[in-house]
Amino acid sequence: MEFMPNFKLYRPDNVDDAIKIKTEHAEARYVAGGTDMIVNVRRGIEQPQSLVDLTSISNMNDITEVDDGLQIGANVTLRNVRENQIIQQNYPCIAEAAGSVAGPTHQQYGTVGGNLCLDTRCLFYNQSEWWRQSNDYCLKERGDTCHVAPSGKRCFAAFSGDLAPSMLVYEAEINVVGPSGSRRIPLLELYRDDGMAHLTLGPGELVERVHLPMALAGDPSRYEKARIRGSIDFPLAGVAIRLRKGKGNAVEDVAIALTAVNPYPKIISGLQGLIDGNLGEDELDFIRDAVRKQSKPMRTTTVAPWYRRRVVGALARRLAAELSA
Repeated sequence: MEFMPNFKLYRPDNVDDAIKIKTEHAEARYVAGGTDMIVNVRRGIEQPQSLVDLTSISNMNDITEVDDGLQIGANVTLRNVRENQIIQQNYPCIAEAAGSVAGPTHQQYGTVGGNLCLDTRCLFYNQSEWWRQSNDYCLKERGDTCHVAPSGKRCFAAFSGDLAPSMLVYEAEINVVGPSGSRRIPLLELYRDDGMAHLTLGPGELVERVHLPMALAGDPSRYEKARIRGSIDFPLAGVAIRLRKGKGNAVEDVAIALTAVNPYPKIISGLQGLIDGNLGEDELDFIRDAVRKQSKPMRTTTVAPWYRRRVVGALARRLAAELSA
């Protein structure tokens, strides 16, 4: 790790001031918990001249029940999400995902907004400055070649946040605030299939809060991931699944989302054929195979892509079986 560089820290107490500062200092970065960003700053990956600390903005710090669902401020810590009884009861895989992030200390400081906007990761990107100098910079950081796919012209760094897939299966929406005002969009629209610029946020925009719909509250769900060290590492592959059953144990609704195997959190398509049926061995195999086919892991970690594809399929099958039992 390198020493922390000099930078100017701003600490606004409202969203409007935060956006104004960011607009006036285009190179500035928003920060809250900083559990990932500050590591990247010390590695020389991020080199901001200014940081805009969002933690003093009170209306981004609360979990609030509203008429049509639940709102979670972007500054709410992962620990508070993990321990919140409403989330545990009504959106259980979200509490599971928050509790799976790194270790307890990270969860004490890491935030909802930070995890949703987590930078993409890659074996060739998340390294120290001296390592990258010695092994040549990559397309995402001062280089002109993606070492994962040298013959291509795009970056394949993987999105590895845990909250996004767990919120996607509940059809979460987010409030985005920026110089042009506020807009509410599906969480899925925050992401694009681009390892270099995986977020659709415009200049100066930030995620203010997450909205979880009441209509899906209470649906059973699970989240699980595989990682090298269970105590701290980012996922090699992660799966969130929501499964609602009706009469005769038939499937009424099902949603599956993945993390760490694509440059963006992936919603699995083509599951409509499972509705109104039971999940037997054939249906569970179908889920496994659909997940494997739609996951696109690349050589972004020390673990082989084929292994991650098999793992993510196995996780999806097992979680579906557990929820169906």
